[in-house]
Amino acid sequence: MPTSQSADTEPPPRLLRRWEIDAGDAGAVGDVRAGRRCWRVDTADGAFFLTEYAEPDRRRVLFRHGVTAALDEAGLPVLAPIPARSGRTLVTAAGRGYVLHPWVGGRGRGGLELTFGQCEALGELLGRLHAALDELTPPVQQSLLIPTPRAAAASAAVEEMLRDVPDDGDGTDFDALTGRRLRERRDLLAEFADHQPPEIEVSTVGHLHGSFHAGHLRYGGSGNVTAVLGWGSLTTGPVAGEVVRAAARLFACDDERGLDLDRVQAFVRGHRSAFPLDAGQVQSAVHREWWERLCDVAPLRHRYLGEDGSGARGPAAPAALVAWWSAQLDRTLDAFAAPYTAPDPADYAGTPGESPAFA
Repeated sequence: MPTSQSADTEPPPRLLRRWEIDAGDAGAVGDVRAGRRCWRVDTADGAFFLTEYAEPDRRRVLFRHGVTAALDEAGLPVLAPIPARSGRTLVTAAGRGYVLHPWVGGRGRGGLELTFGQCEALGELLGRLHAALDELTPPVQQSLLIPTPRAAAASAAVEEMLRDVPDDGDGTDFDALTGRRLRERRDLLAEFADHQPPEIEVSTVGHLHGSFHAGHLRYGGSGNVTAVLGWGSLTTGPVAGEVVRAAARLFACDDERGLDLDRVQAFVRGHRSAFPLDAGQVQSAVHREWWERLCDVAPLRHRYLGEDGSGARGPAAPAALVAWWSAQLDRTLDAFAAPYTAPDPADYAGTPGESPAFA
């Protein structure tokens, strides 16, 4: 949602009159997100969220609007776009496209803040979304060729980065840490080179949210999810892959403790209750997600060499998670596919991120 940071301009004059809202004395607070300008617009009829698309892909945007409207109508916490007076959900002005949504309140919560029951409920919500998407969208091709990253290419990239790091003792402490992290990844790539997943897998595929993580979830005072945002990433692919990616983003710690596997199990169990997937598909998706993270050296380049274009250092968590996941690969495969059993309360102190999974 927009912050107090101002966008370059206000929305075009009279634009809001295209909708059935009382915008006589509307005030707008702007922001820029993912290259798009957006505003919180306060009117006599309440608050709204206006997004501008410089060059909208009309077909893609309208398909997404149809999907989110159908999900909203089905009773899921998804915000449908507000039709303009013309009935259109994508309004054009001066060659640009505009979409209006209701403003959503609530708060964000990290996955490690959730109780085990809330983790299960969140997984069930994702499963309900997948079930509804399966029902409301056209069928997707059942056999997908998914390119698999190559360990050799990743190793070569790491070696190239190592040449840029001082190794003669004249560098900084951060240089020394960078060298250790890069050599660690090089060793992992060599150790697990024969663990590459296949490029063709039999799996349940369909339309997916595409970016299901804490930043796209809003919670009410009762702890229930009031809105699932981020539908601009709507895509297609293996359903199990989205379950694993979501769990890995929601329940990863920012240090060497890796994934909270108890919360992961609760989340996967909730999803399974609404959208059954066999254990083999889930384990295959776990294998692929781990492998892709292992071969993805861009976070290392960003974190340690600052080569993302901004000059800023990235978080250390991705590299730490890869090392932990590699050491716990079998355990992680089992945890994602195993029936969920809630931890014994006597063994759990209730501190977010601390559970028997880290013993």
